[in-house]
Amino acid sequence: MDVISIGEAAARLRMRPSALRYYDDRGLVRPVARRAGRRMYGPQEMRHLAFLKIAHRLGLPLDAAAEVLDAPSEQWRATIRDQIAELDRVIAQARGAKEFLTHALNCPTDHPARECATMIGALDRLVDGATVEQIAAQHSGPEQG
Repeated sequence: MDVISIGEAAARLRMRPSALRYYDDRGLVRPVARRAGRRMYGPQEMRHLAFLKIAHRLGLPLDAAAEVLDAPSEQWRATIRDQIAELDRVIAQARGAKEFLTHALNCPTDHPARECATMIGALDRLVDGATVEQIAAQHSGPEQG
């Protein structure tokens, strides 16, 4: 592949040309050349755009993706380690939310927050000063009751 226009680059990546212009304006992926005022992209730029598309699709911060593309190795690796730690925190939170909602769904009562002994006990412990993390640790899996 030689160089291709912004329109073709956007079509190949199934992106809008405005996204490519935005990345150029932010200094993330500069066109390799301009022909008749049109941005032109080569293989390396296309790979960078593909990387940004993946990062965007996965919900990763644009700044973190940009560092992988351009920052020194130590810097981008530290950023990525921090991002992975944040993802681990979000995953743990999502698992806790799933367990909480699964317990409510599986509770044999009509109103778990009013009638389920296990949930009422957990809510009372929270009211008495326990943390959500302490209560979650006591209920590591969905229970019924």
